[in-house]
Parts: sequence; C-alpha cells; structure tokens
Amino acid sequence: MPEETLYDRLGGEDSIEAVVDQFYGYVMDDELVNSYFEDVDMQRQIAHQTQFISSVTGGPVQYTGEDMRAAHEGMGITPEEFDAIAKHLNTALKDFDVPADDREAVMTEIASYQDDIVGA
Repeated sequence: MPEETLYDRLGGEDSIEAVVDQFYGYVMDDELVNSYFEDVDMQRQIAHQTQFISSVTGGPVQYTGEDMRAAHEGMGITPEEFDAIAKHLNTALKDFDVPADDREAVMTEIASYQDDIVGA
C-alpha cells in the first residue's frame, strides 16, 4: 500500500477547498492584506488556491497556474503581509482540526515560496 500523503491526511481536495474557503474569509477581514483581493474573482481564487495546495501536498492534482514569482510580480508584498496570510492559513487549518504536525508540514511548504512572493 502506498504511503499516505499530506494531501490524503488533509482529507483530499474537498477538505482542502473548505480550509481555503475559511482561509480567505480571514484574509478578507484583514485590512492589512484584503486590498490585494479587491478586484479578484474570489471563487476563481479559491479554486486556484485549492489546486495549488492540493498539488504541493502530494495530491493527484497538477497545478496549472503561473509560478509564484510571476504570479506575485509587482505586488510589493511585504514580509509582514506574507506572515499575516500564513497566519490566516494556519488558523483555518486549526479550525478544521488538522493535527499540529500536518499544519507544520503545510506551513513549511508554503514558507518555501516566501522568497518568490515577498518583494517580487
């Protein structure tokens, strides 16, 4: 039997989508970062982010979006803003009772993209 992936432990794409939906609720309530999403189709953004997280956690989903640097080019995202977004994701994962080790694994994966997102 193949080893269970982080994607599997998170509950698969439907569970990841629920976390992402909750996450964007927090983001949209945060005045520090919500301006980045003013003109964004949030249903499309949720689907896109679900695809990204599903892909980087070992799911059978191919991420088809731009690479992180290109996607965030010219946005001027600060380290403080990146940390706020990461905090919201961690909170959403906690809301869905994701165990600490798995939350840490997701957050480590997301943190690996910080250099491509911050100040791009």
